[in-house]
Amino acid sequence: MYCIVVSNRVKEGKEKEYLAIMQENAKSSVSNEVGCIQFDVLGDTDNPQLFHLYEIYHSSKALAEHKTTPHYLSSREKLANIVVEQSVIRSNVVMMNSKK
Repeated sequence: MYCIVVSNRVKEGKEKEYLAIMQENAKSSVSNEVGCIQFDVLGDTDNPQLFHLYEIYHSSKALAEHKTTPHYLSSREKLANIVVEQSVIRSNVVMMNSKK
């Protein structure tokens, strides 16, 4: 499995708009993409303009496919003037523990 952790810092006052856009992207990704296992949106506890996306895919190919979907492309367009800084951590999932 393949994981990315994306950190986005957004313009002050754009937090709710960012969350609405990411909610749609995350929901569509998990619901409509076979390769998307998990897509969580996290709010930073110390900075209200900082958000983290925790995404797990079956493979790096599934992530590449995610980036061609209409919901992803739409979200990128909408976020263009909201996100002021972004960083990405790419990793392989070597152990996964969850309670469901």
